[in-house]
Amino acid sequence: MAGSAGRATALQWRRFRFPQSLIGHGAWIAVLAFLAFSVDHLEIPLERIPDMLGRMWQVLASRYYPPDLAYILDRDYLDYVVETIQMAYLGALFGLLLSVLLGWFGSFNMTPSRRFVYPVARLFTMGFRAVHEMIWAILFVSILGFGMLPGVLALTFFCAGFAGKLFAEEIEAIDMGPVEAMRAAGANLFQTVVFGVFPQVRVAFTGISIYTWDVAFRAATVVGFVGAGGMGWYLKRAVLQIETERVAAIILSIVALVIVSEIVSAYARDRVMRMK
Repeated sequence: MAGSAGRATALQWRRFRFPQSLIGHGAWIAVLAFLAFSVDHLEIPLERIPDMLGRMWQVLASRYYPPDLAYILDRDYLDYVVETIQMAYLGALFGLLLSVLLGWFGSFNMTPSRRFVYPVARLFTMGFRAVHEMIWAILFVSILGFGMLPGVLALTFFCAGFAGKLFAEEIEAIDMGPVEAMRAAGANLFQTVVFGVFPQVRVAFTGISIYTWDVAFRAATVVGFVGAGGMGWYLKRAVLQIETERVAAIILSIVALVIVSEIVSAYARDRVMRMK
């Protein structure tokens, strides 16, 4: 009881005083002012938003319904679905392998050289992450031509930048006690990483890897739109030929595959969380 009374008396309610109140209200006013300026500068017709849903329904009902489901059950299209899954798997796998090195070299507490290796690893990680996967796909298609290889490389670079940053942050948050103990015992850098760092980040790395695969699969369904292979090529061809019923069927197949991937990823993440 005495401890509860002590904790109760320790709680004190205080109002924001100047200048905290001025800073808080000023920040909200600045955000709202910038929102109003952006809407006005971009000439966004807000009055058309209430009618948007009705018009969207009319377009979908008149042009995209019923979807041509027989088209997506064709053998050739199903082969491209399998290729999309394979492309996402390879891109995520190669990207994760590269991101492990980027995360290791790009973590300030475990990098071999804070002066040289650390900034270079961070630069590569930011560069891979800054460029959208579609831009990577366009770049590699222009260099290597059409096919699956540009798609795999685009997803590899995208996953490396995406997971490399998360890996580096997880390594920087570890407890350095076991690492310092192993260094004092004479362990080399590889042994320190395997036995001092990896046990602390194993679960986090597994969760990040699952999420990276999930993101890579979603990206793989559309990189073919620029000629990088996969289902996106069928989508582009149907759009250019104004075959709206087939476009609707392809979009439904992409949504269905993404939902399945999300269910599998959620199950895997749940199993990983139970490992803690």
